[in-house]
Amino acid sequence: MIAVIDYGAGNLASVRRGLVVAAQVVCSAVGELAPAVRVTGDPAVVADAMAVVLPGVGAFGDAVTELRRRGLEDAIAEAFIGPRPFLGICLGLQILFPSSEESPGIPGLGLVSGSVRRFRHVPKVPHMGWNQLEAIEPNALLRGIPDRSYAYFVHSYYADPDDSSLVTSWSEYGGRFCSSIGTGTAFACQFHPEKSQRVGLRILQNFVRVTIHAADPSD
Repeated sequence: MIAVIDYGAGNLASVRRGLVVAAQVVCSAVGELAPAVRVTGDPAVVADAMAVVLPGVGAFGDAVTELRRRGLEDAIAEAFIGPRPFLGICLGLQILFPSSEESPGIPGLGLVSGSVRRFRHVPKVPHMGWNQLEAIEPNALLRGIPDRSYAYFVHSYYADPDDSSLVTSWSEYGGRFCSSIGTGTAFACQFHPEKSQRVGLRILQNFVRVTIHAADPSD
């Protein structure tokens, strides 16, 4: 089962639907049963899942406060640090960081060193619409995605990791910013794959492939 974490942030139905379609495509091609995709706010269910997806829209402070209120912080940390595949989407990338300019004084999860900054010197905020991805190294999540492919963004803040080796793609908006990160089987992206049409579906398929391989490395 792939767990999609529900902490009241919305956009869950489209994320779940995208994962279901991706799992069906991948698993039908190899003759395997597609894993179930379950939306849940139960830390125990998240802890038992074969893979974890952390979506998000809204404000940084509200999100981390609600995650902690629901007791999900440890389950997310274990999923991100451990061997199970993990995917953060949009705000689900930002709250992995220790802090955000959006919510001063409210600590994030602190799983990735760095900060989250507001766009400045740009045509308008939020950054909304289609933008290109500049992939900088081979990465399982972006496998098969041509360089400079377009993905869909909606955000006013961007993640700025201290360790640039974590960055798997950059995008341009008033300057270059980190649009995805990856380490091991943990990934996170600022864009919305569930809204990015063919490119997004391929990314979700790649995540399902990583999940299947992690469950059975001999596959």
